[in-house]
Amino acid sequence: MGAGASSMVGPEGYGRGWEQTSLGDMPESCVAAVLLYLDPLEICQVACLNRAFRGAASADCIWAAKLPANHRYLAALAAAADDDCGCDGAAEGDGRCCSSAAIKKEIYARLCRPTPFDGGTKEFWIEKDKGGFCMSISSRAMSITGRDDRRYWSHLSTEGSRFHSVAYLQQIWWLEVCGEIDFCFPAGSYSLFFRLHLGRPHKCTGRRGHGSESIHGWDIKPTRFQLSTSDDQHTESECYLSKPGRWILYHVGDFVVSSSDEVTELKFSMMQIDCTHTKGGLCVDSVFISPKDHRYEEECVSCQKIL
Repeated sequence: MGAGASSMVGPEGYGRGWEQTSLGDMPESCVAAVLLYLDPLEICQVACLNRAFRGAASADCIWAAKLPANHRYLAALAAAADDDCGCDGAAEGDGRCCSSAAIKKEIYARLCRPTPFDGGTKEFWIEKDKGGFCMSISSRAMSITGRDDRRYWSHLSTEGSRFHSVAYLQQIWWLEVCGEIDFCFPAGSYSLFFRLHLGRPHKCTGRRGHGSESIHGWDIKPTRFQLSTSDDQHTESECYLSKPGRWILYHVGDFVVSSSDEVTELKFSMMQIDCTHTKGGLCVDSVFISPKDHRYEEECVSCQKIL
């Protein structure tokens, strides 16, 4: 046995015996078994190693495990959005997944791109690195007390919002912002945030500054937030709004979705209804929903729960 082994190795190391072997000689099925343990971005990186890894990295069995359980439902919404915007059917590299025959890797790539729905007032997408489901709901999709009265509210254009427009509160006595969404969320644990900004934001991203003279009333009483679901999950929290001149994600609470096939009815709100003082100088951009373990690019503030 020792002689046989030495004849395979040869005098100068590996690959000098019966035949030369390398990673490229591994069967794709073995490579695929390894890739199942990697994240999507890691799979794309190792696909560059050789032909075997490239073939395995495109296999449906790999990407099916990375997709949300209800990816067919999400892909149908994405296809409808593409049809509405007049996108070309099978443009190379665009990740479009309108065909039922589309491979799972193409579906994953398409779902990583934001899909607008409900007249462009809402968007969903999945994280490129983990496949977690995210959603953003514009202030235009919410009910805001007094929003049609220009004495109180106006709409500002800004590149700081994914919807390119935010609701700006000039001054009001009674603040109430409410919204709801009925959607088949993939099963999992989620966090919900209000994305707010004290002061007028710049139209262009990357610039700091605000009109501090218009900001008032937020340090007198805390703003109250609420979150409830159709299966009786309920959270109330409160927080003083602070840190003018930057976008802040205010953490309202968490909720759990147990079934990917059932519609979850989600209601959320923020209010400051103490009429002993006015408040103003606030931008309301959106509500952001993400997996609990999401890595946030913007500053997050945890609100204090109300028992």
